[in-house]
Amino acid sequence: MARRIPAREVPRLRSSNLSLNAIAAALHASKASVSVVLRAAAEHDVAWEEAERMSAGEVYARLFPEREQPGPVYPDPDWDAVHAELAKVGVTLRLLHGEYREECAARGEAATSYDRFCKRYRQFTVSRNVVSRVGRKAGRNMEVDWSGPTMSLVDPATGVVSKVYLFVARLPFSRYSYVEPALDMKQDTWLRCHVHAFEFLGGATPCIAPDNLKTGVTAHPREGEVVLNAAYEDLAAHYGSAVMPARVRRPRDKATRRRRPPRSATSL
Repeated sequence: MARRIPAREVPRLRSSNLSLNAIAAALHASKASVSVVLRAAAEHDVAWEEAERMSAGEVYARLFPEREQPGPVYPDPDWDAVHAELAKVGVTLRLLHGEYREECAARGEAATSYDRFCKRYRQFTVSRNVVSRVGRKAGRNMEVDWSGPTMSLVDPATGVVSKVYLFVARLPFSRYSYVEPALDMKQDTWLRCHVHAFEFLGGATPCIAPDNLKTGVTAHPREGEVVLNAAYEDLAAHYGSAVMPARVRRPRDKATRRRRPPRSATSL
């Protein structure tokens, strides 16, 4: 949805004798948008002296009455009820949208599309500061990453201290985990840890969900195809798995947090 023209601010800045370019730059708007507001203000005889006593919404409605709608085009469902239903096993947004469409049809009302239904639900979760539930299926995903905290390994003969990194693989449905210490985070080590994780778990999962570390993901643009490390892609193909990296700047795509100590096997 396009950003609404800051109609109230335009006459205020114009009253200070600012130029069209200066107003556009101050409001981060286009000159065309500023011109539209100024033209509408002249047509409706709305000067800053009058707009100053009005709210931004009132000024916009005065200048552009044809753009104001009396209410939402499509009725909203009870989003609290939708969020509660999603906590039940087997309930999805697709299923709830179907029920919403049936209720609208029974009342003789138009129903919003599935895409907008999902978008409106996301807006609800943000406005209410609630977390959208992520479905987990047993044996479907394996989340992998290097753990944030590191450890230290001391050579008893020389006293040399080496940093130890922790590779963590987890099945998010059961939180069954595999942890392996390593002396580096190079590509060969990353791939070897995956092999050990599959051996420990007794099989491979259809999906592998890493974070966007360079040893696994070469590029993950906001738009376009994800570019995987060739060796990592070959490893996944060998085990019949697909690599599905977490989306960039999407914290809720990240791995589940540990709630109990993981089962671990080490190779050092």
